[in-house]
Amino acid sequence: MLYWLLVPLRGEIFFFNVFRYITVRTAAAGITALVLSFLLGPRLIRLLERRQIGQEIRPEGPQSHYAKKGTPSMGGILIIICTLLPTLVWGNLANVYVWVAVLSMVLFGLIGLVDDILKVRRKRSQGLRPGQKILLQALLAAAIGLVFLWMGARGDFNLSLSFPFLKQWVPFLGWFYLPWIVFILVGSSNAVNLADGLDGLAIGLTLISATALTALTYVAGHALWSQYLNIARVPLAAELTVFAGAFAGACLGFLWFNCHPAQVFMGDVGALSIGGTMAVIALLIKQEFLLFTVAGVFILEALSVLLQVSYFKLSKGKRIFKMAPLHHHFELSGWPEGRVVIRFWILGIIFALFSLSTLKLR
Repeated sequence: MLYWLLVPLRGEIFFFNVFRYITVRTAAAGITALVLSFLLGPRLIRLLERRQIGQEIRPEGPQSHYAKKGTPSMGGILIIICTLLPTLVWGNLANVYVWVAVLSMVLFGLIGLVDDILKVRRKRSQGLRPGQKILLQALLAAAIGLVFLWMGARGDFNLSLSFPFLKQWVPFLGWFYLPWIVFILVGSSNAVNLADGLDGLAIGLTLISATALTALTYVAGHALWSQYLNIARVPLAAELTVFAGAFAGACLGFLWFNCHPAQVFMGDVGALSIGGTMAVIALLIKQEFLLFTVAGVFILEALSVLLQVSYFKLSKGKRIFKMAPLHHHFELSGWPEGRVVIRFWILGIIFALFSLSTLKLR
């Protein structure tokens, strides 16, 4: 919005010329998101407390978590608000990629919101049944996939698949891109949801991933950098950097309230929205394969659940881990909650740095 108001004034006041630059508006969006988080966070927490919207604890979870029962939940609303408002203020709203990211975040958040509301009403840790949640996610992902195909038909999106380190093999998928998009979106949103089990764990890992995605988005949209690193250039993705910067700022702001001992939990409204958002950004910039390393810890958390469930069924009751997802295994192994979170953050940073380093290796 300010982009439309301030940039046209650069002819009269030269200072306003700086708002043409993606880097300036990305930094402004990130700072705005952080400040909004500090201003709105305490108000949202008080509102959730008054409405008695608190966390329900899984009966089969670690016993130490019962002390967290009743902690305000649905804090992911703060992440969504503090991402969208700075994007609307500092972004170029004529850019279709920005709107795809914005609407994806909101719609995945709505699925999570329905799940959270059902949890509160039923006073239990499960809202939507797993099958219902997956179906809703898949339908939404398919709808988003159709938007990608529409953009491809317009020439705004390349429907060819880009593989890291395979510069010459870029297969055109066309309509076959749709199931791939559904897989990435559903997998990412559920992976974040599974990792949301300890104070500050999921949001800290999201902050790391969002920061890496901000850098990747800037590189993908920059003519010189994309050519130098020999990666797919996506001109429209440049403006998406503003959204990614706001997203990272909102995550940093939410971490202030979610660090141990947490004042508020993100709930499914937060977990599903940020998982879907990361996947959409990666898809738009043609770096969805890097999402597997940028969000490497989330992938490990999801794999631990898949392995545990599969092995439990095949072995008729035996387990690989003491409890899944993976962070619970280390908790039950005697690690304090803070140690698990910090070490998982460190692992997340390693994954993110590895992802960025592969750009030059190509």
